[in-house]
Amino acid sequence: MAEIIQRDGTWTFDGDTVRIVPGSKAHPVRQELGELAIPVQALAGVSFEPDRKGGRLRLRLRTGACPVLRAADGRLKDASDPYQLAVEKDRTGVAEYFVDEVRNALVIEQVPDTPAEGFLLPGPSLPVSGGGGDGTASFDGETVRLTWNWKATESKSSGGSVTFPVSEVTGVRWLPAIGLENGYLRFERGPGSSSAPPKFDPYSLELWGLSRKEYSAVLVAAAVLTRLPRPRTVPELPVADLAKAAAPPADDHDVLLRRLRELGELHQAGILTDDEFSTAKQAVLKRL
Repeated sequence: MAEIIQRDGTWTFDGDTVRIVPGSKAHPVRQELGELAIPVQALAGVSFEPDRKGGRLRLRLRTGACPVLRAADGRLKDASDPYQLAVEKDRTGVAEYFVDEVRNALVIEQVPDTPAEGFLLPGPSLPVSGGGGDGTASFDGETVRLTWNWKATESKSSGGSVTFPVSEVTGVRWLPAIGLENGYLRFERGPGSSSAPPKFDPYSLELWGLSRKEYSAVLVAAAVLTRLPRPRTVPELPVADLAKAAAPPADDHDVLLRRLRELGELHQAGILTDDEFSTAKQAVLKRL
């Protein structure tokens, strides 16, 4: 078991699952996501980046494994990224140990560093909502609702709240406000989707970037994405079951012995260094 506790949150790893619990003062996106359980099979890598204040621990997920990261499309700030953890100077050794444990598990389980064909993590808990400059977007798993405030343009507010079933949604895009440019949360509804600017589009929420809370709109986008048709490479199982399926039982000697042979072949082929082979072999032997 590897564990690191910081003001920003707590990360633990039991050999199968990285469990992330946000700190009490974490970014609103992290707070609303709550506790996350990431099975090894959803990971592509892990790193610790030291600096003079301590450093930053980062999980790298397989492309397409997480609906929040897919909705964000690389636009999350460090503070709002649930897969980053600020590490204080006196905990850098623990962070490095955490990295070693996760990397060993990735080698043992032979997790491919390739895109996932379907989400390996669930979306945000439902119902979910996100505020914007001119209103609020909410989603309960079946229906999307856009409610306007007094700042909305007349073209939006005159028609009242907009409600439509997720079955009518063909796409959703989230773009945060950047500099002087406003962002938006836009829902696409087939060929007849509006091409109007978000300020006037009744199916778009305008994001002004005036508060960190606006970032929560990305959670609405992520939740909707999980309901859109998309092929999956794994059964629709709860995260806990996915984590259990990622590794063989501790007493399955045949599987573990096969892993040892595979590690030996990787070492002989020069893919694993002496140190990597020795570390991975010891981790397998502990489970025999």
